Amino acid sequence: MSGPSNIFDLGKTAMSAQMVRMNTLASNIANAGSVASSPEEAYRAMRPVFETEYSGRIGDLGTLATSRAVDVVQLDREPESKFLPDHPLADANGFVYASTVNVEEEMVEMMEASRAYQNTLEAVSTMRTLMSRTVAMGK
Repeated sequence: MSGPSNIFDLGKTAMSAQMVRMNTLASNIANAGSVASSPEEAYRAMRPVFETEYSGRIGDLGTLATSRAVDVVQLDREPESKFLPDHPLADANGFVYASTVNVEEEMVEMMEASRAYQNTLEAVSTMRTLMSRTVAMGK
């Protein structure tokens, strides 16, 4: 891959990475209250893995770099067992296993992702406006 070559490539890649993050967080929140009949079946919170992507001109003054979502992985957390013998998913000992999602943590992550997306959008919009004004000055 050649990497980002201008501000619009940076914005596109950064905003795409934040959308992966937001979709992952939405999936986590949607499954926050779920339970399963075994620890293996319990929903585990997920997080995207980001990687820095540089332009092909590393070392030049003003090297461009952005982040790209390369994977989504499950967090290594053990599900909480709850004694609910009357629950239809209870195991032979009367336990169900709750998802490992912490809703408060997910909301903080979602606010951060939303702000990062908005900041990138604002930077790209500002650059577009400046470029448009520069072209208008040349007329």
